Amino acid sequence: MAVVRIAAREARLRRKVRDHLRELGYTKGPGGILVPPSLDKASYRSLHLSQREERLDKDGDFLAENQDELIKHFANGPEIDLKRFNVRLELVHKGTWQADLFRFATLLWSIPVSQGFGRRIRYLVWDDSVGRLVGLFALTDPVFNLRARDGEIGWSSDDRSERLIYLMDGYVVGAVPPYNRILGGKLIACLLRSKEVVRDFRDKYGATDGVISGKAKNAHLVAVTTTSALGRSSVYNRLRLGGREYLSPVGYTSGYGHFHFPDALFAEMRAYLKAKKDTYEKNHRFGDGPNWKMRAIRRSLELLDMNPALLKHGLARQVFLGLVADNAVAVLRGKKVKPSYKSLLSAADVGEAAAERWLRPRAGRDLSYLSITREEILRQILLQPQSPGVAKGEELRVLRG
Repeated sequence: MAVVRIAAREARLRRKVRDHLRELGYTKGPGGILVPPSLDKASYRSLHLSQREERLDKDGDFLAENQDELIKHFANGPEIDLKRFNVRLELVHKGTWQADLFRFATLLWSIPVSQGFGRRIRYLVWDDSVGRLVGLFALTDPVFNLRARDGEIGWSSDDRSERLIYLMDGYVVGAVPPYNRILGGKLIACLLRSKEVVRDFRDKYGATDGVISGKAKNAHLVAVTTTSALGRSSVYNRLRLGGREYLSPVGYTSGYGHFHFPDALFAEMRAYLKAKKDTYEKNHRFGDGPNWKMRAIRRSLELLDMNPALLKHGLARQVFLGLVADNAVAVLRGKKVKPSYKSLLSAADVGEAAAERWLRPRAGRDLSYLSITREEILRQILLQPQSPGVAKGEELRVLRG
C-alpha cells in the first residue's frame, strides 16, 4: 500500500508541475527544454506575477499593521528639492523600524525580493534635505558559479574558492517613487561603491572565519556584482561618474533558477522528499551548496522522473561587475593582498555627483515625478500586480534565482 500511495503522490506532483508551467505560458522545446512565452520586459514581469502575489499574501498582516506609518517616509513629488538634495546611507539592523521600512519598500518590486544568504548588509538611502526615502540596496554572498563574472576576473575554480570572500552581490538595488522617475536607480547603483559600504563590510565581516574553510579570511570588500531584473538593463549600462565606470557589463546568466517554482509547489516537493527520506529535504545549511533550494528541486525532479532541465527558465539576466577597490582585479587574481581605496567617495559625494549627472537633468525634462503621491505609492503596493510606475527604462532590481 505504501508503494501505491507514493506512486499516486508522484503522479499528482508531476501533474502540478506541468500544469503550473503551462499556466505561466511555457511550452516544451527540443530535449524537453522550457521555452518562455516571450523575452520582453512585460513577459519577465508576467512570469513572476504568481510569485509576487504569493509574497503579498504572506505580508498581508504586516501591511495592515504598518502601512500607514511606513508610507510617511516616502516623498510626494512636489516635496523633492534637488537644489538641496543630500544623500545619507543608513545601515539596517534586524528588528528595527528601519528593517520594517526596508521590507515594506521591497513590496514595490515587480519581481519579489529574496532574503539573501550568508553574509548580508542592508541599507536605506535617504534624502536628508526633505527627510524622505530615495531607495535601498542590499548585499549578500554571491553565487558560487557565475561564468560571466569568473571569466571577466580570470578566475580558475581554485581562485574562486580562495577569493570569493572579497566579493558581494547586490541582490536588491533600486530607487522608490518618485525618485525612480528621475533616474534615482542610477544613483542607488553607484552607492554600491562608497566609503560607508567598505567600512561597514570591514566592521562586520573583516575578522570572521570562512564557514566552509574555517580559516580566518581578513576580508575586504573589493568588488560587487549585480544582475538586471528584466533582461538587458537600461539603469546599469553606461553607469559612469567622474570618468569612472561604476558597473561594467560582463555577460548574461545562463537562464537557470527556481523562481518559476513558487513556494507552495516547493513546499510539496520538500514534503515529497521527506516522505522518500531523502537528505535534500533539509539540506540547507550554509556550506551544503551554492543554492540548496535549486538542488532540492533538481533532486525532486529526478525522483519524479522529470527532466532536471526544467530549472532552466530561459530568462537570461545581464551581469554587471563593479570594482570597489582601485586595484580590485589584482586582489581578486591574487597578485595583490592589500586593497587600495584612494578614489572612493562618500555616499554624500556620490549623491551630489549623481544628482548633477542624472537627477537634475531628468527632472528638468520630465515633470511626471511631481504628480506622484504617497497615496498612489501605497496603491501600487496593495493593488497592482505589475511594475510600479517604471518610467523610461527605470527599473527596480531584485533577484535571486
